[in-house]
Amino acid sequence: MHPSAMVNGKLFFDTYGNCADSYDVVEIGSQNVNGSLRDVCPKNVKYIGVDFVVGNGVDVVLTDPYSLPFYADSVDVVVSSSCFEHSEMFWLLFNEILRILKPNGLFYLNVPSNGHYHRYPVDCWRFYPDSGNALVTWGKRSGFNPALLEAYTSMQNQDVWNDYVAVFIKDAGHVHEFQDRMLSKVGGFYNGRLFGREELINPQGATQETMKLFAISGILNGSITVK
Repeated sequence: MHPSAMVNGKLFFDTYGNCADSYDVVEIGSQNVNGSLRDVCPKNVKYIGVDFVVGNGVDVVLTDPYSLPFYADSVDVVVSSSCFEHSEMFWLLFNEILRILKPNGLFYLNVPSNGHYHRYPVDCWRFYPDSGNALVTWGKRSGFNPALLEAYTSMQNQDVWNDYVAVFIKDAGHVHEFQDRMLSKVGGFYNGRLFGREELINPQGATQETMKLFAISGILNGSITVK
């Protein structure tokens, strides 16, 4: 797991993880590859890691990537980091996550917004600032009532990745139960969103990589002076 994914995951648990004395966490894509969200979650949780293969950090091996072996309305928190880009039909998985969450259950999503092609076993998607809203629209069309509490694209951290981070709640009627937001704590981000606010926070059309290329180009053509 790259450094920014671990930092964002810890920030999620620090922000939303103190809402109860104990709760259940299901991680989708839990195989420990250079670190796991399990390492940064509170100690008072029941943590269940699911993946498609046997491996370190995997408690349950899925036979169907779009069917989670949990009862409806039974899970407090679902987390997934660097996994949805490898799901051919992630929107089906999103609905399955909504199914198993309790009405006030949360889904934390971290997925690349840029980066190189990497197959585990396939690499299909990158997420942009409107992706969270699109998933909410899909969830409502499918008969659920989800809400996007917040979303942002984080800055690179010792690696090439810019992470798209989003926090969803299963039922919008429970939004008031969660007052804290990661956006008030995260160091650097762009294209942030908050529930109930239409405009983007720190909007930026160019990716961080593109901005770096602009800077290099400016240096090369003499329009930027380096001291």
